[in-house]
Amino acid sequence: MTHIVVTAKMVPDLVEELEIAENGTALDMTWLRLIINEFDDHAIEQAILLKEKFGGNVTVVAPDMEGMDDVLFTAAAKGADRLIKLSGDFEEGINNHALARAFAASIKDLQPDLVLTGVQGNNDLDGSVGPLLAEWLGMSYVGYIGGVSMGENKLIVQKEYPGGLIAEIEITTPAVLGIQAAEEPPRYIAVSKVRQMMQTATIEEQEVPELDSSGGLQVSRMYLPEAAERAEMIEGDEEEIAAKLVEIFKEIGVI
Repeated sequence: MTHIVVTAKMVPDLVEELEIAENGTALDMTWLRLIINEFDDHAIEQAILLKEKFGGNVTVVAPDMEGMDDVLFTAAAKGADRLIKLSGDFEEGINNHALARAFAASIKDLQPDLVLTGVQGNNDLDGSVGPLLAEWLGMSYVGYIGGVSMGENKLIVQKEYPGGLIAEIEITTPAVLGIQAAEEPPRYIAVSKVRQMMQTATIEEQEVPELDSSGGLQVSRMYLPEAAERAEMIEGDEEEIAAKLVEIFKEIGVI
């Protein structure tokens, strides 16, 4: 029976006003609203679709952060069979290197046939989780996937390239896929069904003893865009504008 593992993480809600922490190197997480990474939501949906089409079990693994219980119970309401929450110092924010290592430590014991993760997140600074996770699991990785079909120890995936070109790639399992879009939009789950899952489903907790963030970027400064008067409107006919542009380019050393 095919075992599919999906990873999920929380990201800042970009609708909210983002503020920088006092240390000037990270966002202020005190009042920041977090939501599930949109691409991870698609990864969960794709896993459920594969289960419905080809059978198998779906396990969702996620770090312990504010709001994550609701995400996991919603996944159970969609059809996930097992929910695992990693307990550690995630609240202050970690890089994807540490997150991938934490995921890998848990997923190795699960021995999945397929791992799905969102292709990227809006807070990725040092690489997306998928390729990093594949490295630590010793599996192959293909990203920007918009369709998956399963066969005997292999997958046929649809990968999108610039210009709308779609390629079909055959992959031997086990493998990690970075999902860009599920074959169908993430299904809506009524709040009443999620609450029902809170009474019947169980979230397993696994302790992460240490978060190793080595290999990631070191942020030295984070700041809001600084306003400056840098625009100059050029008036005149085509020849006058062209002559002025040439003059400007010479002044700044472009030509």
